[in-house]
Amino acid sequence: MSDHETIETIRYTADVVVTTTDGYVLLIQRRWEPFVGQWALPGGHVDQGETSRAAAARELAEEAGVYATQEELEPVGTFDRPDRDPRGRYVTVAYRLTVLPGTNVEAGDDAAAVEWWPLSDLPPIAFDHADIISAATASK
Repeated sequence: MSDHETIETIRYTADVVVTTTDGYVLLIQRRWEPFVGQWALPGGHVDQGETSRAAAARELAEEAGVYATQEELEPVGTFDRPDRDPRGRYVTVAYRLTVLPGTNVEAGDDAAAVEWWPLSDLPPIAFDHADIISAATASK
């Protein structure tokens, strides 16, 4: 490596698209920057020694009060566009979970609020999470 090259720091995250059988998606309202107050998917950093699927299940429980086993989370794909997060390079593995209407949710951890939104009428969504929702719902 030459003196003028830098090493890019890459952060590893996991996100979850939770939908109901009647066409709603679970979104959290972000408590912190970037995109404070905007709606996003539940998710967050993969901790040391943790798989992305384990992180997805943990973050879903911490942020939205929805408890799922790792086996219930179906892979959607990896999202790694270099500009997807204004904080730097974030690579996320997305999962999906389908639940019954009326599943209880409770905001916690990094979420200011958590709500079910109709897939046909979504609010503006932070990051590239609208693309992740599209990918998760198109492949069903």
